Amino acid sequence: MSDNAKLMPGEERQPTLSQRSPERTTMWVFHGNHARYASGLFETLDAGLTWAAEHKLTGTMTEYRVGGTYDVAVEEGRFRPSRAHHGSPDHVAGFSPGLRHIHLADGHPDD
Repeated sequence: MSDNAKLMPGEERQPTLSQRSPERTTMWVFHGNHARYASGLFETLDAGLTWAAEHKLTGTMTEYRVGGTYDVAVEEGRFRPSRAHHGSPDHVAGFSPGLRHIHLADGHPDD
């Protein structure tokens, strides 16, 4: 899929090989299903999954590149502003497309 292709509902753009480069700094963030704020930040997916399993958590573990998610997504071509409100303070503050993500139920990946 080219960077300019539109995604269908439910589809997500996967990171390119350069976006998965070891030089690219990413972190894993855990956000509980009913939580207002994220409750965990991890350098590796394994560390995050271990922590979530210990606490039997339900939510989402999402990989983010370090930086503002809106700016990073625009820079990498994963999002193209196309509406008047794109880039507004409210839009940027609520923008959250991470990279890979895993849904967890009671601390285990929810397949």
